[in-house]
Amino acid sequence: MSNRRDAVHAVLQQSEGFRSAQDVYAEMRAEGAKIGLTTVYRALQALAETGRVDTLRTDDGESVYRACASGHHHHHLVCRKCGRTVEVAGPAVERWAEAVGTEHGFTEITHTVEVFGTCAGCSTTAEPSGSPGAAGAAGSA
Repeated sequence: MSNRRDAVHAVLQQSEGFRSAQDVYAEMRAEGAKIGLTTVYRALQALAETGRVDTLRTDDGESVYRACASGHHHHHLVCRKCGRTVEVAGPAVERWAEAVGTEHGFTEITHTVEVFGTCAGCSTTAEPSGSPGAAGAAGSA
């Protein structure tokens, strides 16, 4: 499994944004890898458990994965249009989560915070107001 896990990790390291298990599987198969979708899922789960990949859920509930660029706890700022992702620290979020847990008698507090928006590159290429599709883009914010 280690070789398969390393191969899956290598695909994610070459990607800038988050990728679904199906995307990783399709890319690996297109490159000639003899790997099953179940093996890709298992490798992604193992990589996530060890902190080598980040995972988040999309608006439609699908889990997507990305090679972790840092070894410490962090959050993500993700572009809704192109998927560009920036790792960000959130000390205020950390303090808030701990305080809320303590206030209610909880211990071993964990949390996940993902922030979504439109990156500068996608904002500058957005269609001008009044163009076809502008209303749809504004409604998805």
